[in-house]
Amino acid sequence: MRNLTSSLPGTALALGLSHRCPAQAPPPYQANWPSLQKYQAPEWFRDAKFGIFIHWGVYSVPGFYSEWYPREMYHAGSPAYQHQVATYGPLTKFGYKDFIPLFKAEKFNADQWLVVFKQAGARYIVPVAEHHDGFAMCKTKLTKWNAVDMGPKRDVIGELAAATRKQGLVFGLSSHRIEHWWFFGFGQEIDSDVQDPQYADLYGPAHDLDPFKRKPQDPRLTPAFMADWLARTNELIDNYHPQLVYFDWWIEQPEMESYRQQFAASYYNKARTWNKGVVINYKDDAFPDGAAVYDIERGNSKATKKYPWQTDTSVGKKSWGYIEGEENKDPNELIDELIDVVSKNGNLLLNVGPRPDGTLAPAQQAVLLSMGQWLTVNGEGIYGTRPWVVSGEGPTPPPDDKVLFNENASKGYVAQDVRFTTKGPALYAFALAVPQGPTTIKALATGAGHGRVASVRLLGSTAPLKWHQQAEGLVIQPLPSYPSAHAVGYHITFKP
Repeated sequence: MRNLTSSLPGTALALGLSHRCPAQAPPPYQANWPSLQKYQAPEWFRDAKFGIFIHWGVYSVPGFYSEWYPREMYHAGSPAYQHQVATYGPLTKFGYKDFIPLFKAEKFNADQWLVVFKQAGARYIVPVAEHHDGFAMCKTKLTKWNAVDMGPKRDVIGELAAATRKQGLVFGLSSHRIEHWWFFGFGQEIDSDVQDPQYADLYGPAHDLDPFKRKPQDPRLTPAFMADWLARTNELIDNYHPQLVYFDWWIEQPEMESYRQQFAASYYNKARTWNKGVVINYKDDAFPDGAAVYDIERGNSKATKKYPWQTDTSVGKKSWGYIEGEENKDPNELIDELIDVVSKNGNLLLNVGPRPDGTLAPAQQAVLLSMGQWLTVNGEGIYGTRPWVVSGEGPTPPPDDKVLFNENASKGYVAQDVRFTTKGPALYAFALAVPQGPTTIKALATGAGHGRVASVRLLGSTAPLKWHQQAEGLVIQPLPSYPSAHAVGYHITFKP
């Protein structure tokens, strides 16, 4: 089409038109901390409370030690090394790369997984897109070592994304790529295929260092490696549009700061074009308060936090990925943890480790389904709730604050250990064990200032409760039986 203004001299000036492009407003988020601290966690995350984490990859094939087997199999003298050599032979002949053809995932069915996860009561799903081992479980143009071109020859992340959304759940994913900097470092100390140049794009950089005790002389992350990390992460965003991105530790390295800022600003701005709220999970001090959602691995919080947060733990006690002979947590322990975390403004992201053929381990499925049964009865006091003025009370000491791997600190909850949540005018009180006698909730004593109780209802039951409010607290008499063998929930209302 012809430009009419160009054929009519003076018309553009007369109409006040200009050939200049209009100035574009800057995107809402800039790659700096003051801008990123304007972020607010979306309501879907605050309402969801419970998600499923999935550690599944090549490391599930040996089924030994843990998901760190790829590193430890090169650690001379370690149990994983001894198992590897005894089972598969010298590491110059059979290395980690040789497990890839054995990772066939022949029984993997994303839809079947999601049926189980939904029955478990999960509201969001977070599979690992790339673990420390550098093998991507997705389609990618940035490495040939991926599940579409090798192993299963399927876009595992894509299939899980589609199945998750089909079930009406929120899809997220995780990246552990940054730890690849040192993950195969033990292979530099012994004769192994890690030192073979033809596999450098899988095993490298393989720096020989202790990631838990970084020394000044240790090599800094290079701009090339950090740019690759950023490119891989952005590719995941563009390909799958996840509403949550979980980062493991080590992204907090000082030289990564600008890359973290670039990613967060880009992700948050893209999410606005999708018209969807998104979450970045981080550990340690990778982000300042409020710029993303803090995560405590296998840990807890002593008290309610100002900002929404998350704890991630695994059904398995020994490993995040599949291993033979795993010892699994019981549903009671995990239900108590869920309640405790939610009462303090947090979410629980619970991990499973599927078997290499793509099936969920029956024992872990059973745990998930037990949690789902409990949530079917008690979910109204979990989903969509917010913290009350106090998170709880009881004789069992709370865990230390913001300490990783402290999940075993609190044990032996009793019925007098109570946790609170609230939704609208209702207060929910959860006794963390089935009452054998009267339950006294001290926070609801007549002089505590929270009001006069109008009604008390047992979640999942129509049985009438006997209760009375006195100076010592709200006293609820026990029933002969309860809807669940785990924690007991009460719906409480107050008089105007």
